[in-house]
Amino acid sequence: MHEPLHSLRLLIAAYPAAQLIAVTKKRPLQQIQALYQEGQRAFGENHALEMHEKAKAMPPDCEWHFIGHLQTNKVKSIAAHVHTIHSVDSMRLMDEIQKRAAMAQRKIRILLQVHIAQEEHKFGIRPESMNDFMHQLQSIAHPNLTVSGLMGMATQTEDSRQIRQEFRFLYNLFQQIKTNFRSLDADFKEISMGMSNDYLLALEEGSTMLRIGSLLFEEGA
Repeated sequence: MHEPLHSLRLLIAAYPAAQLIAVTKKRPLQQIQALYQEGQRAFGENHALEMHEKAKAMPPDCEWHFIGHLQTNKVKSIAAHVHTIHSVDSMRLMDEIQKRAAMAQRKIRILLQVHIAQEEHKFGIRPESMNDFMHQLQSIAHPNLTVSGLMGMATQTEDSRQIRQEFRFLYNLFQQIKTNFRSLDADFKEISMGMSNDYLLALEEGSTMLRIGSLLFEEGA
């Protein structure tokens, strides 16, 4: 039994809406296959080429999530494999994903990344721009995309109160968007927040997708 995975599943089971995305960036296929053998199917990668190679090597029932910053010129390499892109932060990127999804004759789920952290270097749509972005989104057809929710990364800090506030802010923004833009897909139900160092706070604040890597690959796992 893969103990870290088993322990996480037991904890997450108390939150029925939450899904574990196993972040496997830079991990060898052998370690990913071990998680697969334990029933894990959702895997997260943040490099397009790495996802492309691993998706070809792993069984076809794997669910591949792109969780890193995505450049438009890299969309082509993941369009045939990716299930959900967590990091959409511009209309230009949305247009490119739509183009590549249509060419691959696929439907791709996307999450809109919101900048909720205090670090300026992190990516995402500014919260004050979200209303305009949503109006623009609804005025442009993207038939091969399903807008499924929001993603956010909290500030890297040991201050749990700040992290909690940022997660709660994202949750409240999600609810506000659902209320104000009722024509969104019924699939607009995901809040991707929480990683190995803050996933408990994220669960408590309403996360439905946890992006966890290092906890799954502790020594002895």
